[in-house]
Amino acid sequence: MNLMIAGLVLWSAGHFFSRLAPGLRAGMDEKFGEGLSKGIMGLVLLVSIVMVIIGYRAAPVDPAYDPPLWGQHATSLLMLVAVALVGLGKTRGRVRSMMRNPMLWGAVVWSIAHLLANGDVASVVLFGGIGLWALAQIVLINTMGGKWERPAPGPISGDIKWLVITVVVYVVIIGVHVWIGPSPFGG
Repeated sequence: MNLMIAGLVLWSAGHFFSRLAPGLRAGMDEKFGEGLSKGIMGLVLLVSIVMVIIGYRAAPVDPAYDPPLWGQHATSLLMLVAVALVGLGKTRGRVRSMMRNPMLWGAVVWSIAHLLANGDVASVVLFGGIGLWALAQIVLINTMGGKWERPAPGPISGDIKWLVITVVVYVVIIGVHVWIGPSPFGG
């Protein structure tokens, strides 16, 4: 579980870096160029994800609480909402203009969904940690980013595209979970 925790710390540090140390982040851009600098940060985040996955899969299944019986069903529905919110951050439709930080709220919903279905210590650390990270990011963005400038509403076709992509990505996520586990349908 130590590898997973280290991965979570690296993930959080990588995301907090530009907000909490903008001078250092700008210095990276100056020293390496913007493209290479973004590549380095992307590699750091990719390494953190690999660490989290390997650490989580290797962690013992020590119970922390009993998830509710309905938790797995709620997780399936909440994951559709989480995927939609994450995708909303990149859309150009009308709905995007209604919400600040949709990708981070998607991570919060993802976290809650998984905590409803998993009651072991490693899951609490992983999913709770990601949820807390996302909430902290939201607070930082909202306090340091100034007043939110609502994006201009885009065309309805952007919303239709967003909904179609949401369903496709959701089905792919279910397929990957069925293929490599754990199955979102139990068992």
